[in-house]
Amino acid sequence: MSRILINPLNIPYQFQHYNKQASREAADPTLVLFKGRYYLFASMSGGFYWSDDMLHWDWHENRKLTPFRYAPDVRQVGEWLIFSSSDRDPSEIYRTKDPLSDDFEKLSEPFPFWDPNTFQDQDGRVYFYWGCANTTPIYGQEFDPETMTPIGEKKELIFGREKEHGWERPDFPGRPKGKGKEGLAMRLYRLFMHLSGSDKKPFIEGAFMNKWQGRYYLQYAAPGTELATYGDGVYVGEGPLGPFSYQAHNPFSSKPGGFITGAGHGSTIEDEYGNLWHASTMRISVNANFERRLGLFPAGLDKDGILFCNQNFADYPLEIPEGKFDPQSIKPRWMLLSYKKSAEASSSLEGHGPELALNEDIRTSWCARGSDGEWYCLDLGGEYEVYGIQVNFADVNVPMLEVDKSLRSNVYTSNRYIDPDPSPRTRYLLEGSRDGSSWTVLADKQSAETNLPHDYIELEGIQLRYVRVTAGKLPYGEPFALSGLRVFGYGSEEAPERVMEFETERPDAMTARLSWKAADRAIGYNVRYGTAPDKLYSSHMVYGQTEVLLTMLNAGQKYYAAVDAFGEGGVRKGKTCPVRRKKKKA
Repeated sequence: MSRILINPLNIPYQFQHYNKQASREAADPTLVLFKGRYYLFASMSGGFYWSDDMLHWDWHENRKLTPFRYAPDVRQVGEWLIFSSSDRDPSEIYRTKDPLSDDFEKLSEPFPFWDPNTFQDQDGRVYFYWGCANTTPIYGQEFDPETMTPIGEKKELIFGREKEHGWERPDFPGRPKGKGKEGLAMRLYRLFMHLSGSDKKPFIEGAFMNKWQGRYYLQYAAPGTELATYGDGVYVGEGPLGPFSYQAHNPFSSKPGGFITGAGHGSTIEDEYGNLWHASTMRISVNANFERRLGLFPAGLDKDGILFCNQNFADYPLEIPEGKFDPQSIKPRWMLLSYKKSAEASSSLEGHGPELALNEDIRTSWCARGSDGEWYCLDLGGEYEVYGIQVNFADVNVPMLEVDKSLRSNVYTSNRYIDPDPSPRTRYLLEGSRDGSSWTVLADKQSAETNLPHDYIELEGIQLRYVRVTAGKLPYGEPFALSGLRVFGYGSEEAPERVMEFETERPDAMTARLSWKAADRAIGYNVRYGTAPDKLYSSHMVYGQTEVLLTMLNAGQKYYAAVDAFGEGGVRKGKTCPVRRKKKKA
């Protein structure tokens, strides 16, 4: 079986009904290895995913468990799996010895909490963390492991520090100021943020605790799930309730650029081989702020105990070795061949032209006027050896349903509820051709019993110039829309030339604008940066431009960067150089 990982994860995502229309969502993931099997729980899903290898996931529905709401937390305590999720009243904690049995025993209702996390130390003592606000911190408290009720003093652990931590800023230099097609929405959003005061204070949320090498790593998310800069940071302490020190490399998880952005509010685990993995929330946030997906990234601890993720080319097909591996060795298996190529379609809605499925932006989409039978045809401009195709469906003008909100099976919370139909289908036909006349079926999903809006089709290497997708049955008869028809394989050109230097501007102590000369054969650049020449753990990918605005820096911290050019022929690493600090005025 293939060991390819591509983000967002190729799993079913449930429709959420609110904000006047429906859209798919999964977020705030907790990943856990329990009794030899991996489980993945996500917000408002009415079930969970399970896997034997973390690369191929099965869906298990459970709409009976009361707190299947936001930010579910699942951690092992002794022989039990402890389950909790966000709720104001009541906030309940459950346990089970077998999640697939649906046998969950209610343990307690300690107090109202949001974004919970349970952690058992090696001495058997249990600690509970929670918090999700821009005015209050993340809290921690010791709990009784048998009753899951408080036995210690509640402590304040992490506050927002947006004046020192650039990545925590909800507002920052270079953020859209109400221009373009999102002008009205952005202006209204900024007005709301201003009136609420949250344009100045980040949401500090999503606590998750790990212990490695005798030290405690308390992770948290900021500044807001609807932003491309949504990421996860970490404080390190000598005890489970602190005191904690801010890690120099922060955020340790971030993905501000590329096809899909965002990598916050997640969880970190050790797999059966001792490799670290980080699962987190990826953002679309077009139909609603909470229109989100799930991402999975190789992670690690370096020789100095620094927690990091490898998120270079994280939305490309990555080949994952079996057994123990170096997380920094994970690279794209194939390169993108479809960027800004040409395409034709059976029809197009105004403002949703065919080019919008080829611009490497999941937040834009081509959309047909109809559904079943509509088609989209990509022309690569020449024959390529193709090995993988990611078909990304978008949700455009999906009507919001009215259902009985009193039914637990609808998993209703606040003004949101998940799909009353537990089994919508996303069906299509994928074909390829060398000449545009003779077609070969690459994947026939016309009778599929799946709902995979980010389906990935792996091929054994086939010469293609044209790729065509024809819609079958889609949920609610929604119009056929693609946010990305992404084709991967080998290009005929060699890798781009190397970027040897870049220029730096510093608008403030937490922001740097890097610019460089265009490299031949490059379609984009992956800017790696970090706190030392050998610690370039963060990255920001851009397409079709020769500059990037890094807004996620920490004040008073030295930084180094390298600009890696990439194209259809591969990746060429750039020269590592210091990111110069802002010059002081004379």
